[in-house]
Amino acid sequence: MSNQILLIATSNPGKMREYSGLFRDSHFQLLSLEDLGIFHEVDETGLTFRENAWLKASEYAALAGIPTLADDSGLEVDALGGEPGVKSARYGSETCHTDQDRVALLLRNLEGVPWEKRTARFRCVINIVGPGGSEGGELPPVLLASVVGSVAGMIQYSPEGDDGFGYDPVFYLPSFGKTIAQLSLDNKNQISHRADAAAKALRKLSAVSPVPKADS
Repeated sequence: MSNQILLIATSNPGKMREYSGLFRDSHFQLLSLEDLGIFHEVDETGLTFRENAWLKASEYAALAGIPTLADDSGLEVDALGGEPGVKSARYGSETCHTDQDRVALLLRNLEGVPWEKRTARFRCVINIVGPGGSEGGELPPVLLASVVGSVAGMIQYSPEGDDGFGYDPVFYLPSFGKTIAQLSLDNKNQISHRADAAAKALRKLSAVSPVPKADS
């Protein structure tokens, strides 16, 4: 069976590596923005994960002319009223420029919060969009699937683990007794918010036939 091409709309190598694992047994051939020489950045002006996922998926699908998967995801901490939420990647944007900076800010904002109130979840929304009428862009992009995944945990007091990215080193999973950054990629791909959403997306895609196909 010929593989179907799917663009993963990310320039984050950690995220691309995760998707390669999550789609390993599927019939999709994954391409990255870098593979297609696309360096355009979409302004994530949405107020929700779903809005931002749509902005990215629809714009990159129009640029590439092939079905495109984009996600928007983030960390929601109950003691902080759901922050950093949709701003997770831009948390403390005035002073934070790296993942380590953002983790440090999160921990400072949780100083004094007892363990039992440090509950949190990672949430991921995936939108998969077809390019619509790619000839001259006459028709708008078409939404093929929109799904939500999540994983619950706790924010521990200091980072641990060298794998993963973002807030993974402080996101503690009670069922594993480890942070996400202490899990192997295979284990992470079984339980993560992105894994949950990707599994749902694959089930939805089985009912549609995105094009084009690779090696046809």
